[in-house]
Amino acid sequence: MHYFTYHHHLLRCEEVDLREIAEAVGTPCYVYSHRTLLQHARVIDGAWSSFNHLTCYSVKANSNLAILHILAGEGLGADIVSGGELFRALRAGFPANKIVFSGVGKTVEEMRHALREGILCFNVESESELVTLDRVAREERRRAPVALRINPDIDPKTHPKTATGLKTSKFGIPHSRAIAVYKRAAELEWIDVVGIDAHIGSPIMSVKPFVDAAKRLVELVEQIRTAGIELSMIDIGGGLGITYDVEEPPSPKEWSGAVGEVLADAGLMIITEPGRSIMGNVAVLLTKVLYLKQNEEKNFIIVDAAMNDLVRPSLYDSFHRIQPVFQRERDAMVADVVGPVCESGDFLAKDRTITRPEEGDLLAVMSAGAYGFAMSSTYNSRPRVAEVIVKGHTWQVVRDRETHEDLVRGERLLSL
Repeated sequence: MHYFTYHHHLLRCEEVDLREIAEAVGTPCYVYSHRTLLQHARVIDGAWSSFNHLTCYSVKANSNLAILHILAGEGLGADIVSGGELFRALRAGFPANKIVFSGVGKTVEEMRHALREGILCFNVESESELVTLDRVAREERRRAPVALRINPDIDPKTHPKTATGLKTSKFGIPHSRAIAVYKRAAELEWIDVVGIDAHIGSPIMSVKPFVDAAKRLVELVEQIRTAGIELSMIDIGGGLGITYDVEEPPSPKEWSGAVGEVLADAGLMIITEPGRSIMGNVAVLLTKVLYLKQNEEKNFIIVDAAMNDLVRPSLYDSFHRIQPVFQRERDAMVADVVGPVCESGDFLAKDRTITRPEEGDLLAVMSAGAYGFAMSSTYNSRPRVAEVIVKGHTWQVVRDRETHEDLVRGERLLSL
């Protein structure tokens, strides 16, 4: 559920007319619903309330400080994949002991930072990383809490670029090597083995892949215990899908019910890492129609938002509904909705049936809260856009639109 609805043919975020925001801050811009964010966070975390659990929001989905601060205030933890995300999570108010550090390429500097802050756990993804972390922990004289991320070779039936639990994936330790690596980890002086972890991909539209992965982890937990190694937590990752178009993903309760039943007898704290399922439908990308264009084969609606603002359609062929901010009685047309970036891959929609707009009209690209601004860039020297949060009848800019001066900050002319 989200709080972007029409009132007298005008699209509003909660109680605010989106035209008001566009007029004040310009377009493109991201607009987030505070009420939707709270509801999603509470529903997803609450789905696990009957279990010993910790919900760690996946910061990579959207790392705006205001968003993070709201989620930290709800008692969630954070799942991070870089030193920058650690900095953001701490700045936003997440306690270090509710932060898990995932990712295949943690640097020595990132390990030091996380150790000094006292994070909950490192999700270690290779034997080489394990050895390096032991060395860094020894140098820091701080023990490193570790869960090994296991690649369970489960097909999540999603886009190949977002499937992370297959044998061919760069993520995790092969299932066949799991016990051997656990034994090695237990022998390392500065490593505390505390958990097991898996993340199979996103967005996932069925509980079956989650259940299959959970079963493989529980089987490993028993083998690990037989080897004399006791664990305290089991991290099942995230990846729960959302509705972009007509999809019908499992509800958070269906997810927790099916997976929790498998995990219950393991007696471990359950960690989840939701990102998209919290953030995806929290925001829209507002954009203005610049031109209508027709060539011999196609119609084009040229807007001021581009692939640098929302790369998911170009990168994943992802579908985002596109709705007029002001509904008019007009004929429909089939068109590509494209941006100003000089790439043929710069599009927000292809061959989309859409109500024919006029130049200057505002459009809302829906379900843009996850992997929207977070993946944006300044390609073509286009400043990154403003971010706004709406709360009831009021709204606030939580990230200023970049200026041309921002684009060159840190650069200098050669003076040799």
